[in-house]
Amino acid sequence: MLSKLKNQKGFTLIEILVVVIIVAILAALAVPRYLRYVEKSRSTEAQTAISTLRKVYDVQLQTTGTTEGFTKEQALKEARLGEATVRNWQFEVTGNPPTKYIATSTADFPGGEGKQVWYDVKEAKFHGYGIDTWTNPESGGTETD
Repeated sequence: MLSKLKNQKGFTLIEILVVVIIVAILAALAVPRYLRYVEKSRSTEAQTAISTLRKVYDVQLQTTGTTEGFTKEQALKEARLGEATVRNWQFEVTGNPPTKYIATSTADFPGGEGKQVWYDVKEAKFHGYGIDTWTNPESGGTETD
């Protein structure tokens, strides 16, 4: 009976089925991990840009004693962020002196529009997309880690 199930190359259909099931299980485990890795990697662009903006604001604060009247546009110009970064992210700075720096992804961002990465000055910590929130591929939304 087993000889009837063998194909021309010598593998039984059961052996082939077992290999296919193992590959499917490995893919089911690997894909979500890979997607988190990609999101974490993509968020580093925003984190780097925010760090640069923080330094520009820090210099302004140390030089003049205030950030009053220092616009986000001036800070972006002095930060000299790359064209791709400016295309992918829109920046917002809140407070005087700044208490929060926010980067929101644009339609040009490969991960989609509306993703946010922010730096909380009081906590001295980054939050958001690819850091402590992840896209849930099944629902299309985000979940907190």
